Formats: sequence, structure tokens, C-alpha cells
Amino acid sequence: MAQQPISLPAKLINGGVAGLVGVTCVFPIDLAKTRLQNQRGSQRVYKNMMDCLIKTVRSEGYFGMYRGAAVNLTLVTPEKAIKLAANDFFRQRLSRGELKLSVFQEMLAGCGAGMCQVIVTTPMEMLKIQLQDAGRLAQQRKLPVLHTVKLGTASPVLNCSYNVGPVSSIRKVSAIQIAQELFRTKGIQGLYKGLGATLMRDIPFSVIYFPLFAHINKLGKNSEDDNVPFYWSFISGCVAGCTAAVAVSPCDVVKTRLQSLNRSANEETYNGVADCIRKIMHKEGPTAFLKGAGCRALVIAPLFGIAQVVYFVGVGEFLLGQTPFNLYSV
Repeated sequence: MAQQPISLPAKLINGGVAGLVGVTCVFPIDLAKTRLQNQRGSQRVYKNMMDCLIKTVRSEGYFGMYRGAAVNLTLVTPEKAIKLAANDFFRQRLSRGELKLSVFQEMLAGCGAGMCQVIVTTPMEMLKIQLQDAGRLAQQRKLPVLHTVKLGTASPVLNCSYNVGPVSSIRKVSAIQIAQELFRTKGIQGLYKGLGATLMRDIPFSVIYFPLFAHINKLGKNSEDDNVPFYWSFISGCVAGCTAAVAVSPCDVVKTRLQSLNRSANEETYNGVADCIRKIMHKEGPTAFLKGAGCRALVIAPLFGIAQVVYFVGVGEFLLGQTPFNLYSV
């Protein structure tokens, strides 16, 4: 049985639409995850996810839950498109005309997808984290939330101030301004701070997620010729996403800590992945590596469930006048 060649443009469209829909639905939980992961021992501002969301709405308003959403929605299209399309591409290459991939081949395809996506994921997460964590820092200082920067100081955007001052001396900071300042002061590597930790998180995630999704998804078939119902793709995406998210949660905590540019006075600074792991283990204990794990599971499960439904519906193929083709049948 000859394989139908995949259409990368259609897969890229599918991945982009899937990412946009998914992120829009779960972004507030992602914000809570970032803030919970960044708070240290005695400086706890939030007790749990619900406490974080309630305090965020009270202090920053409803749209405070979507702080950093603009950069995420802008970059999630290429990020999810690359991730999902790359996995399909590698699955097809590794199948070599065979009807079924081995688990090892599926893991290799996932590994390739994880490596490709960090091109976009690292700068996207870098900018998103700065905006998401602003409210936590403001809460710690017990001042009104105002993501601002004083003018006339060295590296103004990177040394953000949350103090309320005269209107003439402050201005709002956007993701574009943070990106420009990082690029001006540190070059392109400034936007890719935490690249190693991002690879450490995203490669294992993809290695776990894609083979697990493929096998759970196949359980929804009554026969080899049947198509999987859309609701089963959603369930498969949720289960596989939740499992992979919890498995790599310690790596996500390390990545979040490394990529946070702004800290309160008593918070630790880290010199790389090994130093971060050592300091967290020594000062906060092993349970600190699971901070925000529940939030991350709640983010990733519906995100990838929604993504897989949109992907399998074949929006890209529909727009391009093609027939959807499911590579998870191989």
C-alpha cells in the first residue's frame, strides 16, 4: 500500500490553527503555572492555581489573566505548526513505505519534532515569562500592578520597575521592547537564554507524547480501514499530553527559573541548568520540581486535545482543496 505524500503547507496551517485555538482556551492556567513555578519558599504569594487566578483578577482585572498572551498567540502558530508538521515529516521518512512504525521510530520522529520547535519556542517562552511573572513580583512588593520601566536607567527594559511613579517618568513595557532590549544588550543569544533547558524539556516531551498519542488513538478504530472519531482524537491528545507534561515538569520548572529576568531582592540567581537544579534541590527540596505540575497538566491536556482535533479535521487541506491524510495510521 503506497503512502500518500504529505502536504507540508496544509500541515503547517493545521498546526497553526490548532495552536491558536488551544492557547486561547487555556492561557490563564498557563499564567498561573508560571507564577507558581517562580515563587520561592518564604515569598509565596499564591497558595494554588485557583488562589493565583482569583488574586490575579482582583489586582489586575480579567485581562490580567491574559498577560503575555499576545506574544504567545503570535508565535504559537509557527511553534505548533513546526512541531506537528515536523513529526509528520519524520514519521513519513522513517516509515520508508512500511505500513507500521516501531515504537523506537515513533520516538525518533518525536525527538526530531522537539528539536525543530525550540527555534521558536525558546524566544516565545522567554518573552511570555517576563510578562506573565510581572504580577507576581508586584504582589510581592505589595504595590499596584504596573508593568513599567523607569527611563534613563541602564538597560531599562531588562531592569523593569514595578514602582508607581510620575506619569512622565514611566512607560509600559511590551514584548517587542523586551525583545529589542535583549537583542541590543546581549545579541541573539539573549532571546535564546535557557535554550538548553528548553531542549531538555521539549525533546523528552515529544518523545513521550507522539508515540503515546499514536497508540491511544489507534484504540479508537473498530477496524484498520475505519477513521478515528474526532472525540477519540481529543481524548487521546488529552491523555498523552497530560502524561508527557507531568513527566517533564521538573525540566519546565528549571527552564522557567532560568528564563526569568526579573526577581525580587531575596530570590536566587542561577548560572546554568546544573546550578539551578542544585540550588532548587538544596534550598527548596525535591518537591519544588513539581511546582505547577497540576497547572501544566491542565494546560497541556486540553491544548493538545484541541490541537489534535483541529489537526485531524484537516483545516489546511480543506483550505488548499486537498484530502486530509492521517499519518498516524502508519
